[in-house]
Amino acid sequence: MSTKQTVVVGFAAYSGTGKTTLLEALIPILRQRGLRLGLIKHAHHDFDIDHPGKDSYRLRKAGAQQTLVASARRWALIHENPSPGQDPELAPLLARLDTNTLDLVLVEGFKHEPFPRIELHRPALGKPLLYPHDPHIMAVASDRPLDCPLPVLDLNQPKHIADFIQHHHPSLQQEIP
Repeated sequence: MSTKQTVVVGFAAYSGTGKTTLLEALIPILRQRGLRLGLIKHAHHDFDIDHPGKDSYRLRKAGAQQTLVASARRWALIHENPSPGQDPELAPLLARLDTNTLDLVLVEGFKHEPFPRIELHRPALGKPLLYPHDPHIMAVASDRPLDCPLPVLDLNQPKHIADFIQHHHPSLQQEIP
């Protein structure tokens, strides 16, 4: 899936596999290579980015459906879903990003949506592989060798995963050291 020239690559795995840890290591590698990155993360629970007692929290709780908090360093838009309990869809969230300023959007979660992704798998967790039932998985990153028809990447080598993403998407091959 792409929005304009922005490539979208997801990471799918069971909870506790290390999606966030991998992304935390992968993002600086891709940034160092000159890529402009965005990120969308699916949360399975209620969350707040502003905190009780803060003005933005108080005003949102008073009934504002959208609250934009801004400073000289960053801004954040908090949007209350009109249908709480219904999971958000990826396409409308992608549309909210300024894709003109991004080369790559990394997506954590949204494994039920049709877009290319890399599965993370740790055999020691005893969970089944997702790829046999998900045609959108283009590779599996594992901490153990796997017998798999898809490319198998070393989960502990984020540089190799960055290389795979860039080689798989020619528009991202700006600089691969």
